[in-house]
Amino acid sequence: MAVKIRLTRMGAKKRPTYRIVASDSRRPRDGKYLELIGTYNPLTSPAEVKIDEEKALKWLATGAIPSDTVRSLFQKNGIMKKFADQKAKKD
Repeated sequence: MAVKIRLTRMGAKKRPTYRIVASDSRRPRDGKYLELIGTYNPLTSPAEVKIDEEKALKWLATGAIPSDTVRSLFQKNGIMKKFADQKAKKD
């Protein structure tokens, strides 16, 4: 099972908010997910991002692949750097 970390759309029409979730890559965008990792609200200024760092690092360590948007959100919050440091420490 290929796991992806991606956004699931929530909210009303023309007022999107997103959940950052770990889900099976074969599932639809708004379908069932394995675990909720955080939330993202692009409508606020600045955009509001809440990520459970521990869960995100756990899924990255188990081989989950983040989507392009999620990867950029992780980079802005320093999660990708921490993951790279963890990976380098193991080697």
